Amino acid sequence: MTSNLSKLPVSVLIPARNEQANLPACLTSVARADEIFVVDSQSSDRSVEIAENYGAKVVQFYFKGGWPKKKNWSLENLPFRNEWVLIVDCDERITPESWDEIAEVIKNPEYTGYYINRRVFFLGTWIRHGGKYPDWNLRLFQHKLGRYENLQTEDVPNTGDNEVHEHVVMSSGKVGYLKEDMLHEDFRDLFHWIERHNRYSNWEARVYYNLLTGADDSKTIGASLFGDSVKRKRFLKKIWVRLPFKPLLRFILFYFIQLGFLDGKAGYIYGRLLSQYEYQIGVKLFELRKFGGQLNVTPKPTQSPVEPSVTTH
Repeated sequence: MTSNLSKLPVSVLIPARNEQANLPACLTSVARADEIFVVDSQSSDRSVEIAENYGAKVVQFYFKGGWPKKKNWSLENLPFRNEWVLIVDCDERITPESWDEIAEVIKNPEYTGYYINRRVFFLGTWIRHGGKYPDWNLRLFQHKLGRYENLQTEDVPNTGDNEVHEHVVMSSGKVGYLKEDMLHEDFRDLFHWIERHNRYSNWEARVYYNLLTGADDSKTIGASLFGDSVKRKRFLKKIWVRLPFKPLLRFILFYFIQLGFLDGKAGYIYGRLLSQYEYQIGVKLFELRKFGGQLNVTPKPTQSPVEPSVTTH
């Protein structure tokens, strides 16, 4: 396609917190959009300054726990001036080829949303194998019709204020798939990757717990072996949570069965970290089951302490 540098009638939503390392590249990649919102969570670095310098509208989100989290709150409350919204995380980039395709697809009245495939980069290497590609996410949609699913994880502490692995559910219309990929590359170091996945493992443990206890999933995308790729993954997760030795299986699946070894040293490190991540999920799931569905709790005493006796003379 021939690139057209005119602004497109799309509003971009970027959730952020302390993302000064990633925001410049992210904001540069979405400059084709007519409107850009950065929804910040009281960053202590230069995130707000950077966003404003790039012409983005900065809105502060104050999380009080519970539901909704940042993206759903933004979809409900931001004054978008365009029908179409594109949700982009700070460590993601929208390519010029993707923008050219977006310019065409939003003209089609048959569709109300589109999945975008992600190329995940890790230590400078595209992790093309190990089940990381394709990685479909519904990010471009008519904002009045799409909301993130509620997986009933909001009561778990230390998961952050933003929807991360939840998927968008459309209330009506037809959903398509874009041909061009977006890029996912975090410019921060491995410390932040491990720190982030420590939070994610709290979230995943609750998802596992809900699957094992048969929690209501009526507000989710659902799970189906014969559905789209996202619903198939959700169906397979229902089987996965019941398997033994998941940390070992995760590495074998990623590195050998799904050919993660073809991505070299970065693929090996990524596979080992995923195995560690699976172990973290497992021990936190144990914690949830031991304490009746709660994380980070101290067992209550079984009886009241004996009051000290007072002797008077």
